Amino acid sequence: MAVMGSIMLEGMEFFAFHGCFKEEQVIGSKFVVDLELCNGVSRAEVTDRLQDTIDYVNVYRLVKKEMEIKSHLLEHVARRILDAVEKTFPEVTEISLSISKLNPPVGGKVQRISYRTLRTH
Repeated sequence: MAVMGSIMLEGMEFFAFHGCFKEEQVIGSKFVVDLELCNGVSRAEVTDRLQDTIDYVNVYRLVKKEMEIKSHLLEHVARRILDAVEKTFPEVTEISLSISKLNPPVGGKVQRISYRTLRTH
């Protein structure tokens, strides 16, 4: 019997410089990232060993590194995060990712603008 589980990193907050407007690339903004990684974690359930699961500290470091690279589009940032996670953790079978820009400059009151994507293998 195969058991599927998820590792979720929710509400990761970053100050970054993503956006199409020049001001966004200079002033920066707050972003929130939610990430869910699915894989077969049944081995870790039995062994209680970190090496038998996905180390979420390393996942956080990957996300942080990609958030530090300026981009015009959230879609581009998301792609880089997905690629980095897949490269580092090939055992991941599905990744759900959401990136939100808080208080985006749209000319009116908007709490956040988000991009959400799902990648499966």
